[in-house]
Amino acid sequence: NRYPDYKDIDYAYYLKALIAYEQINNPGLDSSKTEKSLEYFEELIRRFPDSKYARDGKQKINLINTVLAGKDMHIGLYYLEQKSYLAALNRFKKIVDEYEANRYTPEALHRIVEVYYSLGMINDAKKIAAVLGYNYPDSIWYKRSYKILGDIDADISEDPNWAEKLYKKIFN
Repeated sequence: NRYPDYKDIDYAYYLKALIAYEQINNPGLDSSKTEKSLEYFEELIRRFPDSKYARDGKQKINLINTVLAGKDMHIGLYYLEQKSYLAALNRFKKIVDEYEANRYTPEALHRIVEVYYSLGMINDAKKIAAVLGYNYPDSIWYKRSYKILGDIDADISEDPNWAEKLYKKIFN
């Protein structure tokens, strides 16, 4: 940082991040520019949290994370199709654990249910389904998880709010 007292230094950091952001073309093939842009926006926010550019930086970070989550979803689905369950599970967990909730989160949770179910890890599948149903009760992915697990716990599964009750049963 050569000019820490420069009054518009936050703008310079913002431009640096924005230029990297504008160079993102196909993150599915090459995510290096995506990751570089993310790094620059995070640096902007860390150094200048009260800057007028920080808000846009946070929005861009959310968009970048959604793009990266989409890439992980695509890779995870490929692994799932190949029956490489551990590799798929790692990608789906990454979407849930490393990114802010985004449009891929409910599907990632459902895919984790699928993997656990496929591996015979029914209790783990139930836990994740409960989290999915509790947080995304109107999601198509919740309905699909219900189709997989609905008959397993008959006392709970006949209730339309089965995931919420299972969530409370497991986590409370």
